[in-house]
Amino acid sequence: MPTVTVRNLDPEVQRRLRLRAARNGRSVEAEARAILTEAVCDLAVDWLSMTERVRGEPLPLPERSTPRGVDLT
Repeated sequence: MPTVTVRNLDPEVQRRLRLRAARNGRSVEAEARAILTEAVCDLAVDWLSMTERVRGEPLPLPERSTPRGVDLT
């Protein structure tokens, strides 16, 4: 498996990565792998991009309406 080296990582980013890894019960390396995998494997983004390439134009999105009020009484 290929190796990726990240140089000049901001110390604060490294600290936050260590904390996130600890919260998730993973090593820093495993946490970085999880973050990278999630970032490059986002199915929805990939699907929209593929759809746009096939159609030649962006997928039309429905218009948004204002939210209805909610009666909590």
